[in-house]
Amino acid sequence: MNLFEIFLKGGVLMWPILLCSVVGLAVIIERFWALRLAKINLPAFMVRIRGYIKNRDMSGAASFCMQEKSPIAHMVRKGLKKFGMGHERVKEAIENAGRQEITKLEKGLSVLATIAGVAPLLGFLGTVTGMIQAFMTIEDLAGTANPSDLAGGIWEALITTAFGLIVGIPALAFYNYFLSGIKSFVSDMETVANDVVDTMQDTTKEAVDLDDEVEIDI
Repeated sequence: MNLFEIFLKGGVLMWPILLCSVVGLAVIIERFWALRLAKINLPAFMVRIRGYIKNRDMSGAASFCMQEKSPIAHMVRKGLKKFGMGHERVKEAIENAGRQEITKLEKGLSVLATIAGVAPLLGFLGTVTGMIQAFMTIEDLAGTANPSDLAGGIWEALITTAFGLIVGIPALAFYNYFLSGIKSFVSDMETVANDVVDTMQDTTKEAVDLDDEVEIDI
């Protein structure tokens, strides 16, 4: 008996479980690729950004962020656009952009969490309905059923639970893996946001101090 024949023996509920496995696999592949593309060499990125900001080259910094094409770079670019509107506006723009990028990173995770919970439950439901049918067989045979009459129905009922767990366990594992990766991104975003705002404040302060010194010399 091959895998497809075993699948068919599981009954109608095997098809929703199969659908969950297909959707879950698609989400896992898509999120894995998205998180891989979102990775960035943070120390090197911050060195370049600090250099642009200290030189007050905001257009160069924005162009560099566009080349990086990562959530952190997009977040910084939003803040750079508000450079001339004060530090509070810069901070607000970075925070808003950060929330939007986090929402994008979390895309599909709710679907994966649902599959992790629903697939095993579908399996248990299939087992329960299978056991009901087995006891109905006992009733139909007026109590004269032997173990061989029930064994087939029982193992067929347990197939749904096995397949449900096969789908649900990896879905849960990958959900927690992606969640951990996103938390790491959030931590990096907070670090970058604070660093960018501090660098902008220091640059502005240095510019003001320099103007004061020029006025005094004059």
